[in-house]
Amino acid sequence: MTLSELDFYVFIGYFSFVLIIGFGITFFIKKKQSSKDYFFAGNSLPWWVIGSSIIAANISAEQFIGMTGSGYVVGLGIAAYEWLGAIGLLLVAKYFLPIYLQNGIYTMPGFLEKRYDSRLRSCLAVFWLLVYWFVNLSSVLYLGALVLKGFLGLSFLHWILILAVLSGLYSVVGGLKAVAYTDVVQVIFLILGGLTTTYFVLQAISNSNDIFLGLELLIEKTPEKFDLILDKSNPNYKYLPGFSVILGGLWVANIAYFGCNQYIIQRSLAAKNIREAQHGMAFAAFLKIFIPLIVVLPGIAAFALNAEIGKPDEAYPWLLSNYVPSGFKGLAFAALVAAIVSSLSSMVTSASTIFTFDIFQPIFNSEISDSKLVVTGRIIGVISLVIAVIVAPMLTTLDQAFQYIQDFTGMVTPGIVVVFLFGLFWKKANATAALWTIILTIPVSITLDLLINELPFLDRMGFAFLTLSFILICISILHKEDCNDLIKIDRGMYKTSLLFNVSVLFISGVLGVIYYNFW
Repeated sequence: MTLSELDFYVFIGYFSFVLIIGFGITFFIKKKQSSKDYFFAGNSLPWWVIGSSIIAANISAEQFIGMTGSGYVVGLGIAAYEWLGAIGLLLVAKYFLPIYLQNGIYTMPGFLEKRYDSRLRSCLAVFWLLVYWFVNLSSVLYLGALVLKGFLGLSFLHWILILAVLSGLYSVVGGLKAVAYTDVVQVIFLILGGLTTTYFVLQAISNSNDIFLGLELLIEKTPEKFDLILDKSNPNYKYLPGFSVILGGLWVANIAYFGCNQYIIQRSLAAKNIREAQHGMAFAAFLKIFIPLIVVLPGIAAFALNAEIGKPDEAYPWLLSNYVPSGFKGLAFAALVAAIVSSLSSMVTSASTIFTFDIFQPIFNSEISDSKLVVTGRIIGVISLVIAVIVAPMLTTLDQAFQYIQDFTGMVTPGIVVVFLFGLFWKKANATAALWTIILTIPVSITLDLLINELPFLDRMGFAFLTLSFILICISILHKEDCNDLIKIDRGMYKTSLLFNVSVLFISGVLGVIYYNFW
């Protein structure tokens, strides 16, 4: 697919605007940044920036391409990741954020040291840093460049470099504040561009300007694609195993992603106060309701339109090429690039934060000056992007690389969630039990895979979570020890504002109606 001259100008306008915002935040607001400014935006982020930035960091090429492809194959069921993710955000906002913020937690490994000991902090800091470098950053670069190659006459390698440079220009120099405020612009392009594609595709379905008729006809034409709860007879049941999606492993993934993942929660930790942080997460949860309209519905439409594609992941580019007119195509293209760049920028910032505060400062130089912390963060930001640029092209030689990557992260996630949940809410959990839980995470997941034939991925995560919870409880009881528990908790910290409570009721009610009508 090629872009017209008008599309090209729309995209260049987006490109320029993003850079102006990024550099404006960096140089015009405050020229000399402290480490608190650089890594945590000086604890100044308002709710609307936090919510926008969470969504911009969350939505990437994996959603635009992978989830649209899943919509083509599976249907509306894949939207569970987004809609249940909205509830996950609300749970984290109410029960996790108060503990993190009132105890001065700024990094996830830092929480583990404060709650358990330095072994947990060092172990998981190194693990997360390697995952950022060799999985997250490289895979987003790979997927993004794979989709964008050929646009503007550029190759796969050219797009890898462009995406890395664009995300690094303001994230490395400006830090979290530049990333977060730029994400507000990114998420506007992301949502408007994504809805533009959906709008024109629904017009094509209805053969008129009536998009609501298009949606009605789409449901009539492909009723099998509008089941949120898949039956065992469905060939995609192994990916979305019926009611256990709602009751099981997907909650493990949601809590890990939104409550224990530095690059998602970092903007909430940089909030002005707890109320702004919680309102920001509620705003992100509200936006998540609409994400399936952008990344799932087009995939179902491509199926209904008998898309001429070789594999499901080609559905979104096919729709752009065939149904989005000139000018609007540039906006949709900008949305795709915005999704990729915002995720890369967030990952770079979080990788540099973890390295600086959880590896470099405590291990190598505890007396390092504030200005050198910022320099260290910038250097690691550049190194992170260089590693990702080197690794990303290598992924083209791997068969089913991302299925294996998802499988691996799914094996580790249950143990991380167990350690965090019991660390937050059970005083008797100790460091030795937590360390053994992390060590046994992969062996337990592999054993479950071997013992239970054709065990769905999400069910395995749920069973692994229960098994590892049992292990942590047993070791904590049998091997009693004094914990380095500096985390203070009181019941009053869970009190939330009226606005937050109304948001929870509204979002839960909307999702309840959706599930009632499409289960």
